[in-house]
Amino acid sequence: MEAHYIPTTPSLMREFLRQAGGAAVIDGGLATELERHGADLNDPLWSAKCLLTSPHLIRSVHLDYLEAGADIIITASYQATIQGFEAKGFSKEQSETLLKRSVEIALEARDMYYERCNSSSSDRIGDGTILKIRPILVAASVGSYGAYLADGSEYSGDYGDAMTLEALKEFHRRRVQVLAEAGPDLIAFETVPNKIEAQAYVELLEEGDIKIPAWLSFNSKDGINVVSGDSLLECASIAESCKQVVAVGINCTPPRFIHELILAIKKVLGFPILLFC
Repeated sequence: MEAHYIPTTPSLMREFLRQAGGAAVIDGGLATELERHGADLNDPLWSAKCLLTSPHLIRSVHLDYLEAGADIIITASYQATIQGFEAKGFSKEQSETLLKRSVEIALEARDMYYERCNSSSSDRIGDGTILKIRPILVAASVGSYGAYLADGSEYSGDYGDAMTLEALKEFHRRRVQVLAEAGPDLIAFETVPNKIEAQAYVELLEEGDIKIPAWLSFNSKDGINVVSGDSLLECASIAESCKQVVAVGINCTPPRFIHELILAIKKVLGFPILLFC
């Protein structure tokens, strides 16, 4: 397989991990690094604000992670939604363009990294930079409805009694379509706080003619359930029911719970397991 070629099939993650030697490194926190580079993220859009103000910083952070050895980079679209951009005064068309741009920036960073690798005579240089030709995935991030609300509800899963499955699907539908059409290797549904949103994502994948694989990662505050109180294993089983889901995992969860959560998932699912901040 060429370094830049990744199969867009349900076997993507297993094949990718096989080539990576059994395990792969996901990048780290995007917002933290953007702030370290001087970005002001005090905004409901959070890291997605940089799509408007400083896309070059996003590209730079992606490159930093690749040069530190990351095998998967996640786009700056976690808190980027059509509704959120429209609230800033952008048209629907402009909002969709910004979503696409999040993927394009990550793809550009990957291309730039490969160019640096090809021009280097060594896999490593003196400052610890890794310049190694290898398969690299670009994952288009989709944050939860709670992330759009920017009120912390992605860490409680409480969207109120009025929120329905169909309403969540309608909220996410076009966003997922736009991101998928922008050319990432997969969709990363992150910080999923409840069962109903996991179901919404799975149904969108099955109904929306999305042609690329996806992963779902959940957050927990007790080491047993997701933050809403729904069973983590029930949520993971919903993900496993979809043929396009290629991995399930945990993010934004206290480290003391990680080991037991991984063991619990491994007992019931045959998927690769994700773990990231």
